[in-house]
Amino acid sequence: MKLFTCVLMVTSLFGQFCYAEYSPPSTHRADLDLNDDWKFNRGDVAGAQDAKFDDAAWTTISIPHTWNNLDGQDGGGDYYRGVGWYRRHLTVDGSYTNRQFFLKFDGANIVADVYVNGAHVGEHRGGFSAFVFDVTPNIKVGADNVIAVKVNNAYNADIPPLQADFTFFGGLYRNVHLLVMDKLHVSPLDYGSPGVYLKQTSVSDKSADLQITTKVRNDNDASEHAIVRSVIVDRVGKVVASVTTTRTVAAATTADFVQNTMISAPHLWNGRADPYLYRAYVQVSDNKGVHDLVRQPLGFRYFNVDPNTGFHLNGKYLDLHGVCFHQDRLNKGWAISDADQEEDIGMIMEVGATVVRLSHYQHPQKTYDLCDENGLVAWSEIPLIDNITDSVNFSNNVSQQLIETIRQNYNHPSVCFWGIYNEIFLKKGPDPRPLIQALNRLAKTEDTTRPTTSASCCIDDSDPSNWYVDVPSFNRYFGWYWGDYDMFGPYIDRTHSFTNLPCGISEYGAGASLIQHMDDPPKPVNPNNAGVPHYEEYQNLLHEATWQQMKVRPYLWLKAVWNMFDFASDGRVESTSPGRNDKGLVTYDRQTRKDAFYWYKANWTTDAFVYITSRRFSPRGTVGAKVPVKVYANCDNVQLLFNGTSQGTLTSTNHIYGWSDLELRNGSNAVVAIGTTSNRSCTDSVVWVGRPAEGRQ
Repeated sequence: MKLFTCVLMVTSLFGQFCYAEYSPPSTHRADLDLNDDWKFNRGDVAGAQDAKFDDAAWTTISIPHTWNNLDGQDGGGDYYRGVGWYRRHLTVDGSYTNRQFFLKFDGANIVADVYVNGAHVGEHRGGFSAFVFDVTPNIKVGADNVIAVKVNNAYNADIPPLQADFTFFGGLYRNVHLLVMDKLHVSPLDYGSPGVYLKQTSVSDKSADLQITTKVRNDNDASEHAIVRSVIVDRVGKVVASVTTTRTVAAATTADFVQNTMISAPHLWNGRADPYLYRAYVQVSDNKGVHDLVRQPLGFRYFNVDPNTGFHLNGKYLDLHGVCFHQDRLNKGWAISDADQEEDIGMIMEVGATVVRLSHYQHPQKTYDLCDENGLVAWSEIPLIDNITDSVNFSNNVSQQLIETIRQNYNHPSVCFWGIYNEIFLKKGPDPRPLIQALNRLAKTEDTTRPTTSASCCIDDSDPSNWYVDVPSFNRYFGWYWGDYDMFGPYIDRTHSFTNLPCGISEYGAGASLIQHMDDPPKPVNPNNAGVPHYEEYQNLLHEATWQQMKVRPYLWLKAVWNMFDFASDGRVESTSPGRNDKGLVTYDRQTRKDAFYWYKANWTTDAFVYITSRRFSPRGTVGAKVPVKVYANCDNVQLLFNGTSQGTLTSTNHIYGWSDLELRNGSNAVVAIGTTSNRSCTDSVVWVGRPAEGRQ
């Protein structure tokens, strides 16, 4: 037991007291990992839900798992979309007698039917949110139990997304848990949320108001005298606020405990500069002791988007430049690990992003945690893409997915925007505008503290539906799908002039193959067609031009590159990788950062580095050919050595350094760039091969 030098005095007005270290109490809550020892069968099997079904011939797998990790990335648009069955035996320890049991699935695509010992305990429809079922009546304590899950990723007209430019990987592709709790507990059944909601208002560097809502469930046969104590601790575990509420909760009911406190002089969560996090602990007790404890992240911040000056965090301008990204990986699909997510966020931090758009669906909780911890502002969206179905079932399901997304991620300080849709069509199906307006209202009802946004592409710029959300944004591919990349600036100025609302860019970019190269390449015609080259050098030119037009327009509240990583889209046939969208700044296997990655790193970071572009363009040309050298750097100046001879030292106002007419010699040609800043130098080098002219040795 720790001895404190001050007496803890709770004040009814603020819930503040002198600093003391908090030691979380022990509770009976258990979160059991159920990821191992599953049996899997691709295809529907009659009777597979039965406890006595013989699954000996099925494949043994671990969760996360998808059945499309290979056929969903190889092109042809013919990956398996249908039923897969999962089964697992589970022995529940006898010490868990008289407890509550919940099966939690962090994600299953698209429809999941769950059975315990042959009984159907629930169905979840939607591929990206967590879901929880109360299985207390079905679990046999001290005995063997069989969990069976039927997952179906076939097209379903009732569930978005109906279609999209990415592979819909099927399976139990995120973690599975058994939650064990006392009869008096924080409910996990509120749309898969943690059951605790931290609403911050009136935030400043002087104070912050905090409302804590906890959903307490009493599954006892009699009413219970419940005590909820919420404790806020700082980064080092010191208590900065505590508030306690007591009330009676009737048997078999859930009650909302709403508590209010104020934090004096909060240390603000300030993006990458200072991603300071508090923690909120919510204890549920009765007169006999603590029964449950839930921990949640808490970061105090305030922000706004101005139509003319963009995004402001904690009263100061913050340039929101960053990337969109999908969750899949080569040979893994969506069945990714925590380590995979850590690597992805690490690369996003390396390139210098301040914002991420979590495309085009709710991402794993680990990713949101990493955004919190690293100070990345996040846009979280639902998978309403391209078209809708004009039906009550569809509207209900997309509303359900929006509620799940908001409630499951409500407490993450990194999340500043709720995305309502991506690239909805007005003229290729039912009119989506009434649904968009209804979803926008729903989001504002669920969360009054964050603005809504959308990624508009396929609607006329002047159509009012672009502006249904609070802070609109646009997907614009000048120089790739239409127009030229130097048209971006004038175009976006016109778009911004349509209204006095904010305007952002949620997607822009170009494809790039690692094995297709050309000096001064032309714009590709019909880049989605097979055989049309995706020159890496063209991707560079487009990003150079577009970013330079963006950075001088501070009214753009968002500037998000499409995409951080190449990703699977099994129906694509373009370029050199069938089944893949190659617009990433990094390859699908995360092994190669393309040239454009370093273009943004030069613009978005300050730690000195130098990078020679077109490094994979080898053989570079015939002997005697005159070739250019382009370098990206964030140094004061860069010197170039070509085959040991200095080509001079250059300065730059835009992070691009260029030399021309360098003559290739036969065989290896050494290129060395030396960047210098006031306190250090850095070097990069490549070797280009000069090949003999045809017919010569």
